[in-house]
Amino acid sequence: MNTLVESRQSVVELMQVSKAYGEVEVLGNVTLSLGAGEVVALVGDNGAGKSTLVKIVSGYLMPTSGRLVVGGREVRFASPREARRCGIETVYQDLAIIGQLSLWRNFFLGQEMRRKSLGLRVLDRSAMRSICLERLRDFGLESVHSPDQLAASLSGGERQTLAIARAVHFESRLLILDEPVASLSVREVRRVHDTIDQARTRGLGILYIDHNMNHVVPVADRIAVLERGRLKTVVHRGEVSAADLADLLA
Repeated sequence: MNTLVESRQSVVELMQVSKAYGEVEVLGNVTLSLGAGEVVALVGDNGAGKSTLVKIVSGYLMPTSGRLVVGGREVRFASPREARRCGIETVYQDLAIIGQLSLWRNFFLGQEMRRKSLGLRVLDRSAMRSICLERLRDFGLESVHSPDQLAASLSGGERQTLAIARAVHFESRLLILDEPVASLSVREVRRVHDTIDQARTRGLGILYIDHNMNHVVPVADRIAVLERGRLKTVVHRGEVSAADLADLLA
């Protein structure tokens, strides 16, 4: 069993978590903690178990055995909605933002603000527009001129920033980023990494999944390496280079 001792306050802990389908074990006895204000990268080849681990933490799968602890309390999620209620937000590369919706609708999607009008509860569009624009400016999206513009008008990096800003606003405990900079330019990768740094300083725990070691090394505090469903090793910032990680995976 691989055990991590971390001085930061843990927001999420996996304790000997396994997942099997019949006799086929795809994840075995993984123990890993993620601290507040910490970026933990999860790397491994295809089939290493990254997607399975992410689905367990985000509520899409239940583990066959082991424990999942969030905020010091053991949980067993039956759905992604339950995970979100516990402050776990997952941002998938292509599904984080709906391009044909406005920025403010994306920002508050599923968590809309309402006010009373003539005895009825209606959407508080003015408040949501104002908050959305303010939060995006906080994260450096100065190119946004109106919260009513379509999300499709944003670049890939700006869309990721919108998704991360949304998670920060709604006080998520853990933000799971699934290959957030795939297919982005060097400039856009830097933008997303800057946004991740801002989220880290605001106390979010971040689980960063990527297959590109050059993306992982600059931003991760720790890097967890999965191999055939097992936690092979965990290294800290500065201990290895991108080339070292690539060799480790090979």
